[in-house]
Amino acid sequence: QVQLVESGGGLVQAGGSLRLSCAASGRTFSSLALGWFRQAPGKEREFVAVISTSGVTTRYADSVKGRFTISRDNAKNTVFLQMNALKAEDTAVYYCAADVWPLSWSVRVSINEYDYWGQGIQVTVSS
Repeated sequence: QVQLVESGGGLVQAGGSLRLSCAASGRTFSSLALGWFRQAPGKEREFVAVISTSGVTTRYADSVKGRFTISRDNAKNTVFLQMNALKAEDTAVYYCAADVWPLSWSVRVSINEYDYWGQGIQVTVSS
């Protein structure tokens, strides 16, 4: 079992920044690949970013590339999502997810391949 708890969401004006955090417990943190996903009202949950176990490999959705940065601190069992230049279309519930069988050569971006999920946290960007 892996427990994931997100924090750092809230309301921000367009152009502003937020940093989401996700604290993980229950498994050796460094063995997990970790991803961020989001779900806007009336839309399906979508991939945002993922980071490998070592932190060396990252991947981003095209819609956030250049604005969002995913990182991890294995000593603190926490993964972060730094969100800059926020847009109204970034408004969504953001979820942290763990891949307990990570690939050694890549990272996964499909929702169905993640095993554990946080409860989600609201991010609202006002225009």
